[in-house]
Amino acid sequence: MTMQTLSLAPWLVATPMLGAAVLLLAGRRSDRWGHWLGVLASAATFVVGLVMLLDMLGTPADARVAQHTVGTWLDAGPLHVDLGFQVDPLSMTFVMLVTFVGTLIHVYSVAYMDHDVDRRRFFAYLNLFVAAMLLLVLADSYLLLFVGWEGVGLASFLLIGFWDGRRENAVAGKKAFVMNRVGDMGLIVAMMLMLATFGAVDFSTVLGAAGDGSAAGVSQGTMTAIGLMLLLAACGKSAQLPLQAWLGDAMAGPTPVSALIHAATMVTAGVYLLVRSGPLLEAAPDAQLVVAIVGALTLLFGAVVGTAKDDIKKALAASTMSQIGYMMLAAGLGPVGYAFAIFHLLTHGFFKAGLFLGAGSVMHAMDDDVNMRRFGGLARLLPVTAITMGLGWLAILGVPPFSGFWSKDKIIEAAFVGEGWRPWVFGTVALLGAGITAYYMSRLFFMTFMGRRRWRDGGPDDRQRDDGAPVRHPHESPALMTWPMIVLAVGSVALGGLLAVGDGFVTWLEPVTGHVEHHEPVLPVWLLITLTLLLVALGVVLAFRQYAVAAVPVTPPPASVLVRAARVDLHQDDVNEAVVMRPGQYLTRSLVYGDRTVVDAGWLGLAGAIGRLGTRLRGLQNGYVRSYAATMLGGLGVVALVVWLLAN
Repeated sequence: MTMQTLSLAPWLVATPMLGAAVLLLAGRRSDRWGHWLGVLASAATFVVGLVMLLDMLGTPADARVAQHTVGTWLDAGPLHVDLGFQVDPLSMTFVMLVTFVGTLIHVYSVAYMDHDVDRRRFFAYLNLFVAAMLLLVLADSYLLLFVGWEGVGLASFLLIGFWDGRRENAVAGKKAFVMNRVGDMGLIVAMMLMLATFGAVDFSTVLGAAGDGSAAGVSQGTMTAIGLMLLLAACGKSAQLPLQAWLGDAMAGPTPVSALIHAATMVTAGVYLLVRSGPLLEAAPDAQLVVAIVGALTLLFGAVVGTAKDDIKKALAASTMSQIGYMMLAAGLGPVGYAFAIFHLLTHGFFKAGLFLGAGSVMHAMDDDVNMRRFGGLARLLPVTAITMGLGWLAILGVPPFSGFWSKDKIIEAAFVGEGWRPWVFGTVALLGAGITAYYMSRLFFMTFMGRRRWRDGGPDDRQRDDGAPVRHPHESPALMTWPMIVLAVGSVALGGLLAVGDGFVTWLEPVTGHVEHHEPVLPVWLLITLTLLLVALGVVLAFRQYAVAAVPVTPPPASVLVRAARVDLHQDDVNEAVVMRPGQYLTRSLVYGDRTVVDAGWLGLAGAIGRLGTRLRGLQNGYVRSYAATMLGGLGVVALVVWLLAN
């Protein structure tokens, strides 16, 4: 890349950051135009990123990794960290995803938040979110990445709890913030271990040492610890087991926030961290295996939860958890899976953003109702929403030739590569996840747009109905909401196929992920594709019979133990309370009791003894001259007595 283009990298972060600063500092004076400033800041960032991308595409592949150093940031003893940016195919992929999808979400939000009195503040937080995510993916060191990492956490807290007038929304924001702090400690510990092991935290030194064999003298335990701490950090941001409980509650925020978090920013950060840290994981095979196991378990966990959710946004949240699990599984497969993890992350960003914005459009039409049991028959009244969500639905199912087919099927294929038990276990889990995904996403689509309507419009045809169905007046969303959905739907249809031509996207990432020879899976590719499509078809048919043909009760019917557990997220909050919260409470109470009974109270208590001593000594300082004289006289008498005894 040319130096002129490379020097634009700081502006990718500075532009939305300036937008956020202006909107927060301008106050109510900017209420009438502040939202457009937010849109302009995001769009301008996309233009800057596009200029850099076009320049990179014209650069030879071996010259596509470059650093731009602004200056020295920290210089303390052995620790030297520059304020620098790493511009390469991986970071630019995220730049384009964050800015393009983020700008569409900004445009959508202009109409969605039209009647909100704090719309300006909302756009300030959106700009802050984009700026933090861009800093995260452009940083050239783990320490600077951590600044963006924390910025993303702060922005998510502000946006999830944006409507904090309701207690549950404020609690949801706090829950996401606290659970992410647990993951953040993993990244802090990992950086400590890097500094102790490699004497640095910048990518060039750390990843270079891990990749070229310089870390061969480092103990395997240390490398495994670094890998596991990075995984802990990724689990927090990407809502993977065991730090996944915050994701469903994050739906308390406005729907554009859900689209931004689940498609372009926060939950993708953990996948980025692990793929960026590929050489470290390869030097710690045990940690890399754990990454794959966590991804496999989470993709099943999210899929099972999604089958029982009646809240349209929470069903999509469970879907995100599951799809990110696919990406984590791919990252845990090593070099054979890195590119496919990012490929699926990119296509997922389009169809999941489209699905969330579509859910917001449905809510807009149904008076902010999120219960799919009170929907049905909306396809005729919301044609644009139904078509765009339908295309996103087919994409996430992996139906050819939609985008998900080209990316998710590659992960399934990669999961069947290897020796021993791993390809059979990971491959089977990936196949099973595809079938469950087809079922719960078809359930969502059919419950919303097909079947008998489970709402009333108050007209003469249904005035006699007395089934508890709510009165609604569905209508299509305005153009500012539908056009971003249309653009994302186009990406859901075509993006995967375009990037798959000639393995173009895999080749694009090779300067970062390295060149990987093709490995044949343990089952023929044609058989894997056939099995996947059969499972997808089975899931669609089952959902169609249950939710498009059969009558859907407005009240959830009695269900099996598994369905009841899935409705409450497989008791994830109960597990967290039993394993972490309550033991922590008991420990805290024990420490407080010990402090009060041993340290503060009783004759043997340190604080009590010091207090009593102070009380006695205080009597000597009473302010009366005769008392001081008596004390002095007594003291002189004691001295005289001692002298007499010594003399005799």
